[in-house]
Amino acid sequence: MNKKIKTPAVDSLFDAILTLQDRDECYSFFEDLCTVNELLSLSQRFEVASMLKEHRTYLDIAEKTGASTATISRVNRSLNYGNDGYEMVFARTKKSE
Repeated sequence: MNKKIKTPAVDSLFDAILTLQDRDECYSFFEDLCTVNELLSLSQRFEVASMLKEHRTYLDIAEKTGASTATISRVNRSLNYGNDGYEMVFARTKKSE
């Protein structure tokens, strides 16, 4: 975990997110919290991570998502050297399918 982001304000944000009960509540909260571009960027990164997990090529990912190769590379670095947050979520979403 990155100690630079572990602050009371971030804790408070995560606590608020953990109270959300369904997708509609997520839409309401995140549309208020984020700009449209911020939300689309986050969802794009998640889609990129999913496609990297499927061993898709950078070219294929860039064409499908519109992400730059720099974004794809950053997400790939997080998958390979990050805190396994993507892996945790992928495992949980796979179980619920």
